[in-house]
Amino acid sequence: MNKCSGCGSLLQTIDCKLEGYTKSLDNPLCERCFRIKHYNDYQVLIKDNVDYIDILNSINKTNDLVILVVDLFSIPAHLAEIRNIINNNPMLLVLTKRDLLPKSLYEDKIINYFNQYHLGVCDTILISSNTNYHLDELLIKIKQYKTSTKVYVIGYTNAGKSSMMNKLLYNYTDNKFSSITTSILPSTTLNTIEAIIDDDLTLIDTPGLLENGSIANFISVDTLKKITPMKTIRPITYQVKGHQIFIIDEILRLDCNSSNSITFFLSNKLVINRIYKDKDNLIDLTKHILNIKGHQDIVITGLGFIKIIEACIITVYTINGVDVYLRDSLI
Repeated sequence: MNKCSGCGSLLQTIDCKLEGYTKSLDNPLCERCFRIKHYNDYQVLIKDNVDYIDILNSINKTNDLVILVVDLFSIPAHLAEIRNIINNNPMLLVLTKRDLLPKSLYEDKIINYFNQYHLGVCDTILISSNTNYHLDELLIKIKQYKTSTKVYVIGYTNAGKSSMMNKLLYNYTDNKFSSITTSILPSTTLNTIEAIIDDDLTLIDTPGLLENGSIANFISVDTLKKITPMKTIRPITYQVKGHQIFIIDEILRLDCNSSNSITFFLSNKLVINRIYKDKDNLIDLTKHILNIKGHQDIVITGLGFIKIIEACIITVYTINGVDVYLRDSLI
């Protein structure tokens, strides 16, 4: 059967509510991909990780090179688990969306930061698909480490896998027209998709593993557009003295009760309001009490992170179901 060239789902003409629906099997795209590409009309599909993990297990039975794509702006809390599934293959770590973080970032420090995940990678590179940053070097590394003509591209949803592959296709092949569907929604790629770079290299895109605790699973498409940064983040730092409260666009509240330096790394389309007297804003959200050691980030999965300099206790209120965790400061 034919696959949709945009998301990889099997094309079918029977049920318009199921993935892969198209009015004609002669169409290269399913209706969902067609509407995303031409109308920015996003249709949410509820998926789980079972089928995706089966794909990863099948990759583990090969010795092919695997490219693990990680979004620098949204590093998964359980990143090392993906290496536990794929433990038989050489792995190249690609850190995407370099353009979202400040240019002053020391890249060697970032590469060393990922040593804590014990991924056992053969190499690491930072890229930006939007700006073509380091894509020449990436292709060189892929060809250096590949063990066959097939190279698999894996990662969590919205890490930038499909965007990276589209840019590689555009830059290094004669294929300037067809492309893998990309969007800000989870589960855009639904099955494996092959992208032929040359006679000696075929990249295979895979569906992204879902983060069940991502805020993207609990908000509207309009809000998702607002929280998703499209250009370099402008970090916003506050010097806090005493009790202060920060309200971010009715989706996040942060309470700090001691002097500190707090830096928000969030989409600059979000509005941060600082208030000095306790109010009832957003206290109906889920409460997280965090004991911070100092020089740690508060990560709100799918939203961004907040750098805290001094040791303190901070209370965070989030939408129910959204994961909040601490890590050593990335920057």
